[in-house]
Amino acid sequence: MIDDFLNGDLSDVEEAVRKAAATEIMPRYRQLAAHEIVEKSGPHDLVTVADRDAEEHLTASLTALLPGSVVVGEEAVHADPSVYEALHGDAPVWIVDPVDGTRQFVRGEPGFCTLVALAHRGEVLASWTYGPVLDEMATAIRGGGALLGGMPLRAGSPATGAALRVAMSHPDYTTPDQKQALLGLNVEGVHARACGSAGLEYLAVARGELDAVAFSWENAWDHAAGLLLVTEAGGAHTTVAGEPFRIAGGNALPFTAARDAQTAERVRSLLAG
Repeated sequence: MIDDFLNGDLSDVEEAVRKAAATEIMPRYRQLAAHEIVEKSGPHDLVTVADRDAEEHLTASLTALLPGSVVVGEEAVHADPSVYEALHGDAPVWIVDPVDGTRQFVRGEPGFCTLVALAHRGEVLASWTYGPVLDEMATAIRGGGALLGGMPLRAGSPATGAALRVAMSHPDYTTPDQKQALLGLNVEGVHARACGSAGLEYLAVARGELDAVAFSWENAWDHAAGLLLVTEAGGAHTTVAGEPFRIAGGNALPFTAARDAQTAERVRSLLAG
């Protein structure tokens, strides 16, 4: 079933993502009322009416496209953590982050996106990264490459001798051990900065505008789409333990994704101390 779906016309998925953004997200862009913004775990963890409505929209449209599939979405998991267990099951799973970069969205900035990935038995098979403000759609199919606006994406490699540009988890939102690991990037030859929308940072790596990311959290909806995008653009990823990142969780953290395997290993070694 899943193979037939992936071998078919996936334009309906892209259309579903675009429609959710056009219907539920963009009408609220720079139009949010105070009561439409709610804190979850704290002032830096926000949810809006756009997040919730877009996830409901995508849940209905994506499961209709692939009967028997289920959705693991950020807001559904917040309401019921047991939803996350679907990543360990046998059903195809749509992994959804309706508004990745909610803080930017709330501030009226363009740096947010909608992330959708399709996984089965722990393996990410396809992904869609959509930046609605600039109308940019990046897609990836496992073994089939990565595209941006229908054109091939190639991450390439950093220029020899150039400082590495790395986006990392904000130190304010990390545990002491994670903070210590991220301090390993504070060396000559590396320009590290706090990340914005994870999905857009992955896209920047896939298009060669950023050399690597280093993240200290493993929520599938933040990483599934981007990791496949980077991999299919020629990049690589690894946890601090030197293992592939597992989308269902249980990873040694932090982890990195980079434009090429050599860069990923360099960042990993810095994180490992």
